[in-house]
Amino acid sequence: MESSPRFSSLVFTALIAYFAVLASAELHVREFVIQPKPVKRLCRTHESITVNGQFPGPTLEVRNGDSLAITVINRARYNISIHWHGIRQLRNPWADGPEYITQCPIRPGQSYTYRFTIEDQEGTLWWHAHSRWLRATVYGALIIYPRLGSPYPFHMPKRDIPILLGEWWDRNPMDVLRQAQFTGAAANVSDAYTINGQPGDLYRCSRPETVRFPIFPGETVQLRVINAGLNQELFFSVANHQLTVVETDSAYTKPFTTSVIMIGPGQTTNVLLTANQRPGRYYMAARAYNSANAPFDNTTTTAILEYVNAPTRRGRGRGQIAPVFPVLPGFNDTATATAFTNRLRYWKRAPVPQTIDENLFFTVGLGLINCSNPNSPRCQGPNGTRFAASINNQSFVLPRSNSIMQAYYQGTPGIFTTDFPPVPPVQFDYTGNVSRGLWQPVKGTKAYKLKYKANVQIVLQDTSIVTPENHPMHLHGYQFYVVGSGFGNFNPRTDPARFNLFDPPERNTIGTPPGGWVAIRFVADNPGAWFMHCHIDSHLGWGLAMVFLVENGRGELQTVQAPPLDLPRC
Repeated sequence: MESSPRFSSLVFTALIAYFAVLASAELHVREFVIQPKPVKRLCRTHESITVNGQFPGPTLEVRNGDSLAITVINRARYNISIHWHGIRQLRNPWADGPEYITQCPIRPGQSYTYRFTIEDQEGTLWWHAHSRWLRATVYGALIIYPRLGSPYPFHMPKRDIPILLGEWWDRNPMDVLRQAQFTGAAANVSDAYTINGQPGDLYRCSRPETVRFPIFPGETVQLRVINAGLNQELFFSVANHQLTVVETDSAYTKPFTTSVIMIGPGQTTNVLLTANQRPGRYYMAARAYNSANAPFDNTTTTAILEYVNAPTRRGRGRGQIAPVFPVLPGFNDTATATAFTNRLRYWKRAPVPQTIDENLFFTVGLGLINCSNPNSPRCQGPNGTRFAASINNQSFVLPRSNSIMQAYYQGTPGIFTTDFPPVPPVQFDYTGNVSRGLWQPVKGTKAYKLKYKANVQIVLQDTSIVTPENHPMHLHGYQFYVVGSGFGNFNPRTDPARFNLFDPPERNTIGTPPGGWVAIRFVADNPGAWFMHCHIDSHLGWGLAMVFLVENGRGELQTVQAPPLDLPRC
């Protein structure tokens, strides 16, 4: 049967459009040189580990469909790897980056080229070191614009302003980590928070370098806010200005307006800000949201939003007028944090799995390792113990002789086991008064296998062991839908009836409500070894992590790619 001229025309038009998209895609070739550089903050200069001598590191700007080839050259004294946080890395775990999970680290004097393609993703992501605490200074923004000709699902902002929130220690962060690893106690908290690498007006020796953002009256800008801090959830606000949330973790949301956002380590949030206030100078500020009964950095970082026509003082004391300060929630304002998170909705109907093949229940929280000699200098945790953390009582230990992905691909035994428990080994009142006999987890390197295309649900249940806390849980290689959350113990009989299966927010990192639970769903359509862990780096080091092994499907397009020839040697 002959095809109609109209059908042939449609096919021809579709082919032209397809090849136009391919032609518009770019290859971005970059070098990231890992090197020490003197960085002065808080009156003191430290030899900080940087990328290309920059702190924060360079911003990568690409489009959906583009490819990247980034050669990381290690001229520092530490092993390192780089993670492209939120990039799905379809069938390509070799470019994901977490050391000893998908690769062995890049040793001093060595290099590795991360090659990957952006496939159907757009928005704000970021990159960072995934080797111990090096990400304290090794991080930067990764901005993915829509394909050429594809609009945002909201009014186009005049311009973008990346806002990278970080933490600064007035000593080498690796020394801070090393001390904590020796003593078994909690690591010292940071000495400052930063906005785009600068602490701001409220810290010593920091006023001249405070970041300033000029803005024209009536102008609408998009703030791409990234929490690159190691250990702290943060509240963020701009004095006298409303923020319209339009995206989280590179997924568009139904827009809503707020005066403050809460953002956990690893998360990103895009907000629109319109300069509709009296011409002046207004502080952007961020400070801790601390849900745990634990020490924290109780300082505030600032930058300044400056109207270009802001008036100046006249007469004595001439100069710029003082900035207006925003109203920020109290450090323990869980109600405000929860209210913000609960307003997030996917921007249209979400393709949420409606049936479940793998129904997993993970307890997440802290623990304590008992010491045979509680008076040992290596047992300076509570009551002569060492801090630990776990998922389902399994405290994750990184392998050292090989990466899990390489061992899995090569069939090398003895690196990990696949008996990670799908439910806690013992049921208990997770958020109640937990028996001390349940506080000590078991150490191991365990993974959980998933069939290709399995529909997965995970309920992440916080516990009150040591302290209830908001744990920002990050899943590599995937975006997931946050279908429900609540306080107290999850009830499998009644709570699923309240799940949002229509427009739940899509994320790659989600916090467990302190003393509560959160439920996520995703389709296991990306084969490989994928790390799931708390993005509070103290907790990651204590073992709050596990690995999913997603099996290959059928055919080349459902199978992990072969490893690159320059993959770092173990």
